Amino acid sequence: MKNQPSSKDIDKLKAIVEKKQPLIWDVIDSKEKKQVFEFCEEYRSFLSEVKTEREAVDYIIMQAEQHGFVNIDSSIPSERYYKIYKNKSVALWVKGSEPSDKGMRIIGSHMDSPRLDLKQNPLYEEVDLSLMKTHYYGGIKKYHWLARPLALHGVVILKNGLRLPLVIGEKDTDPVFCISDLLPHLAKSQAGKKLSEAFDGEKLNILVGSIPLGDSKIKERFKLAILKHLHDQYDMTEEDLVSSEFELVPSGPARDLGFDRSLIGGYGQDDRACVFTSLKAILETKNPVRDSLCLFFDKEEIGSEGNTGAKSKFFEDFISDVMEAQGTPSSERMLRKSLLNSSMLSGDVNAGIEPDYQDVHEKRNAAKLGYGICVTKFTGTGGKSGSSDASAEFMGMIRSIFNDNNIQWQTGELGKIDQGGGGTIAKFLAVYGMDIIDCGPALLSMHSPFEISSKADIYMTYKAYKAFYLA
Repeated sequence: MKNQPSSKDIDKLKAIVEKKQPLIWDVIDSKEKKQVFEFCEEYRSFLSEVKTEREAVDYIIMQAEQHGFVNIDSSIPSERYYKIYKNKSVALWVKGSEPSDKGMRIIGSHMDSPRLDLKQNPLYEEVDLSLMKTHYYGGIKKYHWLARPLALHGVVILKNGLRLPLVIGEKDTDPVFCISDLLPHLAKSQAGKKLSEAFDGEKLNILVGSIPLGDSKIKERFKLAILKHLHDQYDMTEEDLVSSEFELVPSGPARDLGFDRSLIGGYGQDDRACVFTSLKAILETKNPVRDSLCLFFDKEEIGSEGNTGAKSKFFEDFISDVMEAQGTPSSERMLRKSLLNSSMLSGDVNAGIEPDYQDVHEKRNAAKLGYGICVTKFTGTGGKSGSSDASAEFMGMIRSIFNDNNIQWQTGELGKIDQGGGGTIAKFLAVYGMDIIDCGPALLSMHSPFEISSKADIYMTYKAYKAFYLA
């Protein structure tokens, strides 16, 4: 046929018009590959050490102070400030060259992860064993938490007002805790139930001891033995447990995964993957054009509720304090204008295609491990319910920033339409009128006790966040 393009012309056309989606390992050189692995050594250590929102706050502040950030409440003049809110939320700020009312570059992530919390009256005994009752937090598959070693992390306020932090179950010499499981020989009735009904939330109770105190005439002597231990070791009484926040998390460190060590497996990567990468990005941000703000929230896994979640207004107070410290009028109008003109990345992970469960994904619009930071235009359920749904203009801006800085990126959504769904903090910050989009690495086994990430994606997320601050 006449006027048909040659194969060479077609190749040129494809190079121009087709979307390029390379695997990171195919495009980075040996120098950057080394940087990926070095960066993720620190990330893996972070995951191993930081398993609760309170521990994340301590880590963030330690790092911030080492990089010249100053507590905004100290009244010390600075161009790098931080603020802690109720030991569960944090904000970091770096001064830009443009006035505050021109808007900020903001990245927000959440420090909480699915887990088991001790109830306020947890301790009891049954069949001559000591146990503690829990209440699961966030979206979990209950069976994931059975028959595995668990560590206890948290804080208790004693009757004398002393604040006592505790971590039990992480050292090799520590005891661990466990929820016992029903043996398969006796699980016929359980096996016949729906998965959602087979595991009862009220039965997620941890074993904590089996030696009684005193002889058989003593009432509740197994429970009493544990109370004696808590009193002897920590000066705690049973009533002190009412003023405690103890979380059960998987015991042990995050691990390199695979023969090639290209993956990381560990607890809490949703969303501490974004916590770590955004923290590293703002710590290294110097002389940005716009004010740079990094927000770390609590309570995302239960809807961003409470006074430390993204629905709270603590960061507004922080921004007002920063304006005052910089000699800028902090009127409500000025605050509104600054937020209205701001751009934000809601740092949160997305679901990578699960190799053995590909049918729940729509592959053309699903994220894959190893293909870079995942930009998620919308979340929600069904007809995008509960989503902020970023604009084409802002999507174009983010795309340009990433392309101009050689950031490998991909787009994604959370499963097929009507398959399920989920939300992030984006919609709660969008109410200020700022442009916002979800942006973070893809994970496998999300919300399990052992989530899986690609080291290449973690490193690319860090590069993307840093490029966003400096754009």
